[in-house]
Amino acid sequence: MAEPALDLSPSPGDEARTTTCYMCACRCGIKVWLQDGQVRYIQGNREHPVNHGVLCAKGAAGIMQHNSPARLRKPLLRVGERGSGEFREIEWDEALDLATSWLKPIRARNPDELAFFTGRDQSQALTGWWAQQFGTVNYAAHGGFCSVNMAAGGLYSVGGSFWEFGEPDWEHTRLLMLWGVAEDHDSNPIKLGLGKLKARGARIIAVNPVRSGYGAIADEWIGIRPGSDGLFAFALVHELLRMDRIDLEFLVRHANAHWLVIDNPGGGDDGLFARDAEGNALCWNTQANATTDANAIDIAPAVVGEYMLADGRKARPVFQLIVDRYLDPRYSPDAVSERCGIPANTIRRIARELAEAAFDSNLTLPIAWTDSWGREHAEMVGRPVAMHAMRGISAHSNGFHTCRALHLLQLLLGAVDAPGSFRYQPPFPKPVPPANRPGKTRKADGVLDAPPLGFVHGPEDLVVDAQGRPRRIDHAYSWAYPLAAHGMMHTVIRNAWAGDPYKIDTLMMFMANMSWNSAMNTGETMRWLTDRDEAGEYRIPRIIYSDAYASEMVAYADLVLPDTTYLERFDAISLLDRPISDADGASDAIRHPVLAPETQDVEGRPRDVRGFQSVLIELGARLGLPGLANDDGTPKYRDYADYIVRHERAPGVGLLAGWRGEHGESHGKGAPNPGQLQRYIDNGGFWREELPEHARYFKMANRGYLQWAQRFGFVPNDAPIVLQLYSETLQRFRLAAQGHGAIQPPPGHRERVATYFDPLPIWYEPFEHEQASRTRFPLDAVTQRPMFMYHAWGSQNAWLRQIAARNVLYLHPETGATHGIADEDWIEVCSHNGSIRVQAKFAANVQADTVWTWNAIGKRKGAWRLAKDAPESGRGFLLNHLVSDLTPRGDYANADPVTGQAAWFDLRVSIRKAAAGSAAVSAPQFPPLGFDQADPAPLRYGAGFRRGKRQ
Repeated sequence: MAEPALDLSPSPGDEARTTTCYMCACRCGIKVWLQDGQVRYIQGNREHPVNHGVLCAKGAAGIMQHNSPARLRKPLLRVGERGSGEFREIEWDEALDLATSWLKPIRARNPDELAFFTGRDQSQALTGWWAQQFGTVNYAAHGGFCSVNMAAGGLYSVGGSFWEFGEPDWEHTRLLMLWGVAEDHDSNPIKLGLGKLKARGARIIAVNPVRSGYGAIADEWIGIRPGSDGLFAFALVHELLRMDRIDLEFLVRHANAHWLVIDNPGGGDDGLFARDAEGNALCWNTQANATTDANAIDIAPAVVGEYMLADGRKARPVFQLIVDRYLDPRYSPDAVSERCGIPANTIRRIARELAEAAFDSNLTLPIAWTDSWGREHAEMVGRPVAMHAMRGISAHSNGFHTCRALHLLQLLLGAVDAPGSFRYQPPFPKPVPPANRPGKTRKADGVLDAPPLGFVHGPEDLVVDAQGRPRRIDHAYSWAYPLAAHGMMHTVIRNAWAGDPYKIDTLMMFMANMSWNSAMNTGETMRWLTDRDEAGEYRIPRIIYSDAYASEMVAYADLVLPDTTYLERFDAISLLDRPISDADGASDAIRHPVLAPETQDVEGRPRDVRGFQSVLIELGARLGLPGLANDDGTPKYRDYADYIVRHERAPGVGLLAGWRGEHGESHGKGAPNPGQLQRYIDNGGFWREELPEHARYFKMANRGYLQWAQRFGFVPNDAPIVLQLYSETLQRFRLAAQGHGAIQPPPGHRERVATYFDPLPIWYEPFEHEQASRTRFPLDAVTQRPMFMYHAWGSQNAWLRQIAARNVLYLHPETGATHGIADEDWIEVCSHNGSIRVQAKFAANVQADTVWTWNAIGKRKGAWRLAKDAPESGRGFLLNHLVSDLTPRGDYANADPVTGQAAWFDLRVSIRKAAAGSAAVSAPQFPPLGFDQADPAPLRYGAGFRRGKRQ
């Protein structure tokens, strides 16, 4: 009998096109297989530097993201009450004419009356520049309620940061500590790295109140109490100092441990660095028994003691201040154990393990390199202790200093960009702090003098008026939140509603679900969006919103501009924005239309959508913005793709670094290349340039790296970047609060600034923990994003919903017993801000004083075109309803006092069994939105491909 003919290697489709995934912030390379003009299959691109072919459930489910029934179809103009979801479809010309008619008078009258805030858009290199051209200071993006503590904490300390801007040395580390790391960011690279560590037998310690994902495969789980990570770090610092297990040579060579700090209590120079006439920081040279330029070589600087300067002032080295503070018994393991929930002996053991891995491993790489001073080194000495941290430590009101505490710990171990340690990803490290300051004045043509976001160097850089009051609607860069490097998106709606510090005319947002899962104080946010003044007019007069899907926020817009899916448009994943580099090279990438925007949706209805970036380009031209319109009023750019290619931020510097120059002969800098996008497409959608082997470590003082980085414009010169154990920037603010200097805070902010702007890392009780009664609210409550979903848009995906279509509140069985709650009981959860009803589920993978849930699964009825009885809206829920946008005292935003980072994870709650007879449905419930429901028939995507093959 003849064997049947079998196709043992069937093709997934007719052709494959490479682009960049948009199902999370990881930005992996993907191959999109098409058949008959439709997406047949999505797989990872093995050539891509981010994921090397690995793809997660989210990435593969991009098929259903593109085919979601929730996709918007046409521009929408509100016809019902704001918040009802009642619209009529309009054409693009009408929509853009209307938007122009709203925005043009604003720019002529006062550009700050436009508040332009964007969410998880990954195009801030465009949106921030557009806001600068419009002239509004009121621009920010997602980072203010996501990662600004991490970014600022790192960039004001070591010139780089955790998150997506640095990585552990996966090839060489022997001990990795994960601090507050969930599975939602940079997930595929982390999974690849953890696989390497497990294969090599390296040790992994996960510090997190919840053990899931990465923590589940860790060798040790430290179930820490939320908000106490900084104390734990200080106890480890205490032990390393006590044992004298620190890298003093590293601290002097690469950090400011030996810089002299003036000791003049009450004086205007107290706590500042002693400097010479040229402004160079001074140290005490024991060889000369005198002060010397601290950046000089071949000296013997003192790191402890007290010294008399030539002018009679006293000064002490930074390291002496560190010893004085952290050797204090209040930071001993025994003193912090109970607050952290970690046994003192465990803290002592981990300190020993850190020291042993760093100093006893004898790791060296036989790679010759030259430092910034011209000294040649035959090898690179390693410190194979790596750390990685994320939102679990960042999203607290003490998160900025906690991030700094981790960098202090790394520095003491010499574990910053040494072999085996935390590594910078280009374009980092940057000078500390980075040079770019926030824009605050307008030129004659109305353009801001600098981009709206930047880094404050001192009180003179704040965006405040002559009386010290905020000039931005979100109060970023004010005396209340001075180092708000990413802005404060979570405060915009309340402040716009309250007219604080002034009324705005139009709120324009992109991909920011601010009325639901991105809202602190959800119910109040919806009220602010719909509230009217005494004349019956909305307090926020106009709202323009762009999204690809019928999210909860769409219902609150007056004008909706429908975005494409990520498979239908161009995007630039730029080195000017959130780069995808790795520690061994610089990279950027594009998205490009692997599908033409479809003229019908999945239900056969007409569809006419445009990429928001191209819409923004056209809107800027219609408004005549200087960077977007020619002198004769014609558009400067055809669309976003044209902008990506031809726009130059500085001569030779564009959004993309690859294949620049007229014929694509240059990389990094060069004239625009008309064929640049095609070169990216031909190369798999990305560009990468490897670092020379001798330039891959010690980037802050490696001449080879710094000269390479200078060629790309990452740094201004090849001078060494000094890492800052002690921040003079913070001390300048403290001095201003103490009454020194020409620019001082208003009286109401003085104590706050003086307290929290400590030049050395500090720890304080999170504000809600400090003020809420532990008897009344005895439990911490946190959320995590699951590996299989991302923000709200993932949990409307037909495939991902099959993994989880509702969430529960997880609590330890002992916690349930204490509160009289059984597994799967419906319970009431209360905070000082409100209460919710949810279903409890026992799980032993959580610290016993903490409850937790997955974020963003709960939906409002009617949103995302889900069925009216969808489990996401009937049994899913948000902890956001319990999170206040203000502190319990109501005096400041519920945020870090240094950066304004939203303190999502400070939440304290009580729990009790729901009253007998309560419905098995989550509460609160809100009136359904007026969006039409999708066809309830199952989405059987792919059946047509099979039928076609059989034919």
